[in-house]
Amino acid sequence: MKKRYPKYTHAFVDQDGTPRFYLRVPGRKRVPLPGLPWSPEFMEAREKALNADWEAPPIGASRTVAGTVNAALISYYQSGPFTSLAKSTQGNRRAILERFRNDHGDKRIAMMHAQALQNIVNSRRPAAQRNFVKTMRGFIDHCVQLGMIKVDPLLGVKRAKLKKAGGFHTWTEEEIIQYRKRHPSGTKARLALELLLQTGHARSDVVRMGRQHVKGGKLSMRRQKTGVQFDIPLLPDLNAELKLHPSSGNLAFLTTELGEQFTAAGFGNWFADRCKEAEVPGRAHGLRKASAVHHALRGATAPELMAWFGWKTITEAQRYIEEANRIRLAESAGDKVRAGTAIGKPLSQFAKKTRKALKNKRVKS
Repeated sequence: MKKRYPKYTHAFVDQDGTPRFYLRVPGRKRVPLPGLPWSPEFMEAREKALNADWEAPPIGASRTVAGTVNAALISYYQSGPFTSLAKSTQGNRRAILERFRNDHGDKRIAMMHAQALQNIVNSRRPAAQRNFVKTMRGFIDHCVQLGMIKVDPLLGVKRAKLKKAGGFHTWTEEEIIQYRKRHPSGTKARLALELLLQTGHARSDVVRMGRQHVKGGKLSMRRQKTGVQFDIPLLPDLNAELKLHPSSGNLAFLTTELGEQFTAAGFGNWFADRCKEAEVPGRAHGLRKASAVHHALRGATAPELMAWFGWKTITEAQRYIEEANRIRLAESAGDKVRAGTAIGKPLSQFAKKTRKALKNKRVKS
């Protein structure tokens, strides 16, 4: 169920994942509000802002002024490069750009310079720096193309290097078994795991999956993020689990307690709670990674992985093939060690024979 906020409340999630709330009354500058909607501190600040003295702006003063960051952003939001992005990507980038607009909307876009952007970048954490620069790249390219900016101010802007990390934790076989033990077949929690693991698709796609997508034993739909079509067979474990869940009024396989389709973020939070109940560290995306490794370990080629997971480029598929090869090579090395009696023994025997041969050679001479 969609949350209802007090009138004139504007809400969005920034690039750090923090929800932010503003009082946005037409004709007035927006005011940041503390806490959560309906909380005492929120309502007190809202009431104070609504009752604050203010002068109505002159007629036309609230209109967007040409040549400002405000005007440039309105133009960018209507451009092909922005509207062609996935809805989720648009939302993430708009949140970053709106925060930028709040601080610099009235400034002249032509006066944007590298040092100003560098200062903004420096004030953020490494991951947020990357997201900010990536988002601003599309916006500034648009401005340069239309002649709003003559020199690209992002050129020369440096950001902190991210420490290499594995990203989301990839589920292990033991963790999958532990989760299944805690959430037996027939439960919604178990169905969620099987959908994520057996299809290998993102939570934004899993929440949309339903009986309308199943035809001839195959699941056919398009990825929400990229629009890539995928047609994959229903694997036995998933098919068996689906039979334990009778159809409801909603076409989606997974629904909330109110019988409505999950949002991607809402499902992610709900599934995280089920993982905590099972005492496993994994999350939804980690099952997608586990599924990709599982396919690669069983010999799936890069084109086959691309077809199954809906990837556009071979780079992502190759990454999981390399991970599978690493696992196989490590197991092969272990088999070779186990086939011998002990590590280092063959070398010791060789050294012993060498010393004996040298001794015999001295005696003969």
